[in-house]
This record gives sequence, C-alpha cells and structure tokens, in this order.
Amino acid sequence: MYRIRLLASLAVLLAPCAFAATHPLATVAEQSAFKRTGHYEEVVRLCAAFAEKYPDTVRCIEFGKTPEGRPMKALIVSRSGALTAAQAHERKLPIMLVQGGIHAGEIDGKDAGFLALREILEGRAAKATLDKLVLIFVPVFNIDGHERFKAWNRPNQRGPEEMGWRTTAQNFNLNRDYVKADAPEMQAMLSLMNDWDPLALVDLHVTDGAKFEHDLSINVEPVYSGDADLRKAWLALRTSLVEMLGKQGSLPLAFYPSFVDYDDPASGFEDNVPPPRFSHGYMPLRNRFGVLVETHSWKNYATRVRATRNTIIDLLELVAAHGSEWRVLADDADQRAAQLGGSKVALSYKATSTSHLIDFRGYAYSRTPSEVSGTLMTRYDESKPMLWKIPLRDDVQPNLTVSTPRGGYVVPAAHAGWVGARLALHGISFHVIESALPMAAVESFRASKVTFDAQPFEDHQRLTVEGDWKSEPIDVAAGSLFVPIAQAKSRLVIAMLEPQAPDSLAAWGEFNGAFERKEYMESYVAEEISRHMLKDPAIAAEFNQRLASDDGFAKDPNARLDFFARRHASWDDRYNRYPVLRSATPF
Repeated sequence: MYRIRLLASLAVLLAPCAFAATHPLATVAEQSAFKRTGHYEEVVRLCAAFAEKYPDTVRCIEFGKTPEGRPMKALIVSRSGALTAAQAHERKLPIMLVQGGIHAGEIDGKDAGFLALREILEGRAAKATLDKLVLIFVPVFNIDGHERFKAWNRPNQRGPEEMGWRTTAQNFNLNRDYVKADAPEMQAMLSLMNDWDPLALVDLHVTDGAKFEHDLSINVEPVYSGDADLRKAWLALRTSLVEMLGKQGSLPLAFYPSFVDYDDPASGFEDNVPPPRFSHGYMPLRNRFGVLVETHSWKNYATRVRATRNTIIDLLELVAAHGSEWRVLADDADQRAAQLGGSKVALSYKATSTSHLIDFRGYAYSRTPSEVSGTLMTRYDESKPMLWKIPLRDDVQPNLTVSTPRGGYVVPAAHAGWVGARLALHGISFHVIESALPMAAVESFRASKVTFDAQPFEDHQRLTVEGDWKSEPIDVAAGSLFVPIAQAKSRLVIAMLEPQAPDSLAAWGEFNGAFERKEYMESYVAEEISRHMLKDPAIAAEFNQRLASDDGFAKDPNARLDFFARRHASWDDRYNRYPVLRSATPF
C-alpha cells in the first residue's frame, strides 16, 4: 500500500515538469525532473520574481550578508496585508518561519519551499491559509556553504546530482550555533527572529543513517521540555502532522531515527530533548515551537522534495487553523516564564531505561565483519522490506535541575561588553549597574571539578564544571550588568548563564580563563612558607591527617606543597570561581 501511495505522490510531483520547464517561477529542480538543484543566484532571482508577480502578497527582503558578501534573502508572504513585522504584531497574526539549507548539502527545503509557495499563490494548495498568518521563507540559510557546490558533497545521500556543503565559509555548523551565535549568518537570523518573533521555526534537513522505508521524521519541541501548557499544544500538533503526512503517502516518524548503538538496528531508538545549540532546542527557550524536519537521505530527491513540500503545506494549514490560540498560549507562557525566579528548572534531559517495542519499517539485514575496516558492519537488502520490532526509549525526564535565583544574574564589568552583546543578539533584557556595590549579597559558583574537552568543537574548547552556588559577599563594580530573571526569555537567560547548562557561555569555553591557574608559588618559597604555617596547630593537624589517610597525597611532593599554597594569603580567591554571580534581589 505504501509503495502505491508513494508512486501516486511522485506522479503528482513530476506531472507539472513540462509545464515547469517554461514557467518563470519554476526551479531548476522542477525543470530537471528533480535531478538537479540550482545555484544561489536562482534564489535571488526567484525572490524578486515572486515579489514582482504577487506585489500585494510577497515581499523579498535582504536580512544580512554572508562572510563572502552574498545577500541573505527571505520572502515575506501573507494575504492579510501584513508584510512588515509591525503590521503582523499589530494584527496579532501567527508567524511561521521556514528555513532551508542550514546544512546546504541537505537542500530539499529550498526546492520544496519554492514549489509549495507557487502552488499556494496559484490557489492549488493550502487555500486561505495566507489570510490568517505570515509565512517567512528563507530558502537557504548557509549560503556560502551552498555555493561550495559539487557532486558527492553528501556521499550518503541520493540526489541531487550536485549540492552545497554542510558548514559555512568560516566552517561553522549553523545548527550548533543558535545560543553561542558565533557566525555572522546566525547573528543575522537572530535579528530577523527578534524583529518578527515567529511562533514556529520549521528547520528543513536530510538525515543520515541506516536504510529503511520511512521517508521522514518530525521532531517537535517543546514536547518534553519547557512550558507545560505549550507541551500539550505542540504534542497535539506533532500528532496531527504525522497523521496528515501518513494520509499523503509518507511513512513519518515522530522521533529522530538514530540508533542507540551506532549501526546496530537491534539497539533501537532513544528520544531526547535537543540542547539549544539546535534550532528546535532553542525555540522552546523563547516559549515558541521548533519543528525539525528530516527527510531520509536514501530516498531519491523527488521523493524527499515531495515529502518536504507536504510538510510545509500541512504545517501552514495547522498554523492557519490553530495559530491564533497558539499565539495566546505563547503569550501566556511568556508571562509564566517571567515568574520562574526561585523555582526549579531543568537544564538538561535524558531518556530513562524504560522502553517499549515498536513496529519499524526496515529492510532485511545482516551484521558481519567488514573485509575493509575489520569491524562489525550492517549490510541492508533493499529488495526485502522487513518489519522490525525494536525498542524505543521515550520516557524523557530532567537530567540536571537547578534552583534559579529570585532576582537574576550579575555579569562583572570585566565581561560586560561581550556578554551584553551576546545577550542583545537574543533580545534578552539587561541593564548596566551604574554605581559600585561593595560586598554585595550575592551567590557565587565555585567549581569543585573542572574538565576541559581534549578536542576543539565548533572553534571552542568546551568546559564541564561541577560545583554549587553559595552565598558570598563580593564587590560588584560599576559597569557590571544585571540580567533580571523576570522576563519572557528567562529560560534562555538560565540556559546561557547557568554554568552547568549544556550550551551555556561557560560550557562553550567563554570563561575558561577563570578556571586556569595563573599564579604559582616557587617550590623553594613554598617550602619556607609551609614550615612557618605548620606552626599553626590546626593546619598541622589537618596536614598530618591528610598524610595518614591519603597515600597518593603523601607520595606527591607537588600536592603537599599545594596544600599550603591554597591556604596562604597569596592564593587567588577567584581561581575556579565562575565570574557571573546570582542575586536574590534586583539591582
């Protein structure tokens, strides 16, 4: 039955190809029967052409420039008369941002988006949806990567013949950059999002991985995380979307199909909550929803574009039908988020060991040693569909929870410039503390364990810390920043400034200097000082007890001298103290 529906769907997709060959709004993909995709110049041309043909409905805007100087284009589409952010906000219209080509080798979204847009404007799909919402369509996010164009940029993907590259010209993976916002492209995208405040961000991808019959997965957040009332709405959205896609011939999944044990189908799948470096992990921190659409790389390009086109159309129909009530829910969630001070908030999540068996449409396979690598590998037989019964772990629970400050966070003056700029990129509110606050009643986080990652990741050396917040009077200099927790984006504030959050500024290594020891005592000086300090009975007793109970300490000359250095007046009391402070009251 699935094969019959799929063939029927493909027939619908390919039927207009002769017509598309001469249509001024057709893509290279349509003209080539979905064998090829166009270069970025096509996006620039089509953006202008759509706006020219539909001047009352489409506006073509430039919202940034890439490092290589290319214009970042977006199409603003609505029949409501609201083609500016101010007009959309005044009319309280739901806004849906559809983003293609964040990984520019995974370019289904660009061609599917233009196809869907033309069909909508011609009245052949999603009729009347544009009267009730605003669609923002970014055909290609990673534009410089898109123009690194050649065959085999995606060796585990079937079509198109040539495509772009995963990362930017600066080698940033944009779908790891939402919180840290290093890339100029991401900074431009965040500015666009701050202006328009989209209710939904739909991020269009192509997945890697095993061979199976399912053609796409739909990953929606918040479902396990974020505001409890929003979770119910987005779970309902995911359920409706999966049902709609199933009726259109797809075999959609409601989770990301990555095996628990790499390359082993028997290990099953594990659902999770993505950290906010990812698009659909970031949006719940803004009390909005993110949809990650992953077509399956082993399907041909026509199949993938059709599935993506259907997803865009279905989401537009769902947002048109329910967007007004979802917009109210999101506004209410903003109000609740402003009250999070002093409450417990999860920083990360993890699936428990609880699982249940699911029916999964795979292929017959064998696992045998490879004659090339020597390791055990899975070999699939696509001529033999097989129903797998494999475990799914989808009992996702908080993994790390913190009690938040009642007032907010204090960023010291020494870091105020760059941290303030980073907060402003996300539209987070803060203000400058004008006068010094001697011995302010604040909390500080002192790390009991510090681990620097051995390898760089996304141009950073990441950091993991263990420790606790404790009350400690500390001088707060004039020029420091106060970041109140009483704001709509409090979840994002917490995610950025709690040092143990997975994508905090600290986790990305932005404060690594605070955890590097910069001052030392020469050993001959330490020897002399230690003898003097041993005259203190309390210190002598503690030292002798440590010698007797810790054999490793007793045998380590450096550790023995360090025992005294840490208790001496010359010790750096800022070492291993996270620079950002917390306050129970506003400053």
